[in-house]
Amino acid sequence: MRLGSRLKVLGLLLLLCGGCASVPYREGVSFEDPRLPAEPVWEVQIVEGRPNRVLDASDWIWPGSWLGKLVLWDRRVDNHRIGGETKAIMERYIAANELHHVKVRLNQYNPRGEFRRIRQNKSMGAGWRYTVGMISWLQYTLLPGRVLGGDHYNPYSNTIHLFSDIPAIAVHEGGHAKDLADRKWKGTYSFTYMIPFVNLYHEALASNDAIGYLRAHESPELQREGYRLMHPAYGTYLGGNTGLLFPDYVLPIYAGAVIGGHITGRFTAAGIEAPSREVPSEGEQ
Repeated sequence: MRLGSRLKVLGLLLLLCGGCASVPYREGVSFEDPRLPAEPVWEVQIVEGRPNRVLDASDWIWPGSWLGKLVLWDRRVDNHRIGGETKAIMERYIAANELHHVKVRLNQYNPRGEFRRIRQNKSMGAGWRYTVGMISWLQYTLLPGRVLGGDHYNPYSNTIHLFSDIPAIAVHEGGHAKDLADRKWKGTYSFTYMIPFVNLYHEALASNDAIGYLRAHESPELQREGYRLMHPAYGTYLGGNTGLLFPDYVLPIYAGAVIGGHITGRFTAAGIEAPSREVPSEGEQ
């Protein structure tokens, strides 16, 4: 298959798999995990790291943050300053989807707290928590996102880590937490994410849920943002996985998937119109 044909296939997959919102949007999760208490032990669910001028400037120093800004074409990626809108939307999302046991860390570094959450996460088997979970904790400890960035959801501690002030990315990570909450075999399901191409399924579910939530509950502006970001973000996974099959064309395949995502995302976003403002009649003026 020629490279041009491969890129066309990637574009088609972006249209079919990346960010197709489920209608109507389903709030909450259907699986009630008997291993978890009805309500979690009281603690602050969304916590923020204290501002630090040196650490918070790392997004303009660390090359990975520059690459993230370039790939998604958004300077807010890994900016280490989470604004009130992103926090408020995250609060509404976890409340609407009944994610009572999920922790959200906004630009915070807390190895001790993460170790405790892995140890206490009874919804996942101890075998998974004390093997892969400990590896994830070691990575979190030695390569702190507080400096290096990298929004993600850790299934072993059931924690969302945010370093970008982008609502669409926040609810996307929430989508991963919601997806896992609906699974019985959480450790096995989480491990399958590490298998090439299988993570496309995980990412598609999270992206679809994020866009579905934005379409159902948030403004047209945030809906358009969701499409503009979710499509190229999905393209990074699609291009990265496909590049494994064609190692001689890794960069053009990756770039093609990301650029294709920007095209399809912006095309779809352009179809979302702002709510019309009705012109009052003479008697109502």
